Amino acid sequence: MHRRTLLRTGGLTAGAAFAGSLWQGAACAAAVAPGSVHVTARRGASPYGPPGAPDANGVALPPGFTSRIVARTGRRVGGMLWHAAPDGGACFADGDGWIYVSNSEIPLLGGASAIRFGPGGEIREAYRILSGTNLNCAGGRTSWNTWLSCEEILRGRVFECDPYGERAAMPRLAMGRFKHEAAACDPDREVVYLTEDESDGCFYRFRPAEWGDLTAGRLEVLCATSDTGPVTWQRVPNPAAPLIPTRHQVGAAKHFSGGEGCHYDGGVCFFTTKGDNRVWAYDAENERLEIVYDADSPLTGVDNITGTPAGDLYVAEDGGNMEINLITPDREVTPFLRIEGHAKSEITGPAFSPDGTRLYFSSQRGARGDAAGTDGVTYEVTGPFRR
Repeated sequence: MHRRTLLRTGGLTAGAAFAGSLWQGAACAAAVAPGSVHVTARRGASPYGPPGAPDANGVALPPGFTSRIVARTGRRVGGMLWHAAPDGGACFADGDGWIYVSNSEIPLLGGASAIRFGPGGEIREAYRILSGTNLNCAGGRTSWNTWLSCEEILRGRVFECDPYGERAAMPRLAMGRFKHEAAACDPDREVVYLTEDESDGCFYRFRPAEWGDLTAGRLEVLCATSDTGPVTWQRVPNPAAPLIPTRHQVGAAKHFSGGEGCHYDGGVCFFTTKGDNRVWAYDAENERLEIVYDADSPLTGVDNITGTPAGDLYVAEDGGNMEINLITPDREVTPFLRIEGHAKSEITGPAFSPDGTRLYFSSQRGARGDAAGTDGVTYEVTGPFRR
């Protein structure tokens, strides 16, 4: 089921309260009593079954799924030392194999690395694609197969990187200088959505002067007077202003409590906010904002987000009980996997291989949980994912 259908079929059911005109309209269309989508529903049932006992890698998975560790901070993988504090990630097709890209959320060194896999999942090599940047948190894959690596610092930059390691990474300053978190490309409207990790951060879209070239363009901020309903966009007057923060340049801008992950598909951009533990949906076709998830359980500490062609969303937890939760098109929220023994860490960088059979992610600080991320672990989960 397409993600657009998720908006058309009503709110989610998993110990979560949902609101918004899109949910209301869908509910009425399905002959459900008006207002019934505004209730706290029960935890949903996973299409895969609940996570079982932890495996040898400490990962609790549903039946039929297996895990392996592909990289550890400070240890060699594919001929290089894997970076500290692995964070946002994405996968790219590569001939008969694929590439997984991962950011490094550490000060001053930052950057991003890539692992190249063969058709059977064997590791062929690993290499750096970005170095010398600062606190590279999340980012996003572009429609032309580059990686946008975002600095989560004051006046942070977006760097466009080549996952294949052939071209040098370049800063894209027209996309704004602020505390960047994640990015998601909308090829239908030829814009890139951007989240901002501030307690009063904003949600942006960048309209490049030419699609496929991010060196110049127009940065706009979402404006709204409520949490749900119609929105407008206004141009940010000076995206690189050194003294006036980007989020304070437009008085009508809507502010969000700590923007995190961002994922686009089929006319909808989903993004998360950690301060209020919400998952949002921006309906780009109708320019409306909705709340998809607004609860304390089962999904806690919303962070990175990705999805599948089947319409399933996978949301990683920053802390919580170290789970990746699944939000299905059937309006259910349920734990998919859990990492045991990493209580002081967070799950980062969820991304599917191009064929949809493997899910990659990291425990940023690992079992030791040190702030420097020197015990980071990057995993691969294989199984019968819905595609």
